[in-house]
This record gives sequence, structure tokens and C-alpha cells, in this order.
Amino acid sequence: MAEIKHIIRVANTDLDGHKPIKEALKKIKGVSFMYSNMLCVMAGVNKTKKAGELNDTEVKAFEDILENPDNNNVPDWMRNRRKDYETGEDIHVTGPQIKFVKEMDLRRLKKIKSNRGLRHQWGLPVRGQRTKSNFRKTKGKAVGVKRKGK
Repeated sequence: MAEIKHIIRVANTDLDGHKPIKEALKKIKGVSFMYSNMLCVMAGVNKTKKAGELNDTEVKAFEDILENPDNNNVPDWMRNRRKDYETGEDIHVTGPQIKFVKEMDLRRLKKIKSNRGLRHQWGLPVRGQRTKSNFRKTKGKAVGVKRKGK
């Protein structure tokens, strides 16, 4: 029986070697359970295999599919950033890129002064929720009734 590695590194993320690979891949930011399932099928790895039992070629296969979804025939509907604003292409963003892309989108919305951008700037809910009863923490300190001094 092969030695199980406790931690394996895929796409700059440490994965628990004792979990099944389908579950361990979800720790990578930008990989959901559907995407991890697709990765296992495309790499030809059994989904129930422990992550620590993977050999180097299987790890390379996962990294290759994550880095180059176009070359590996990943369907467009599985990607997390379709019709990118700048390029117009369907891309899949993982890891620290997600934070950067989200930040740039918000900065763009604030710069063009769209309604969404302004509400983000003011710290208000963006998607039409009511604000009378919820989201009170952003309104300021609550002021109670002051008692009459004796």
C-alpha cells in the first residue's frame, strides 16, 4: 500500500490528503462541487480516491485543467466568469484572481457611478432588499431614550 501524503498542493492551495479528491478540490477558491466532479472525470481519477494517494501525473492533470480550461474542452456553462467585461470571453477564475477580479469590477461600477456602484460605496444593500428593518448596523450607533435626571 502506498504512503498517504497528509497535504497535497494543487493550484497554490493545500488540500487535505485524507479526504476524497472530489471533496478536497472544493477547498480551492473558485472550484465548486460540480467543477470538482468535472475535474475528476476529465483527469480520469476516481472521485472517491483519497487526495493523498494521488501521484504527480494526476496532480499535474488537475493543475493543467484548472489553468487551461480552453485546451481541455471545459464547457462554457461550467465557467464562473462568462462574457468577461474586458475581453468578452468565457473564462474560469480561481485562487487569488477571484478577489482581484471582484475588486476591479466594484471599482469600475463606482467609477461610472452606476446604482450598484453607489450602493456598494455607501454600504447599502445592492439587490433591492428592504432597509427599514434590516441592515441597521451600517446606519450608525443606536440611540436610546435618555432618562430624566434626578
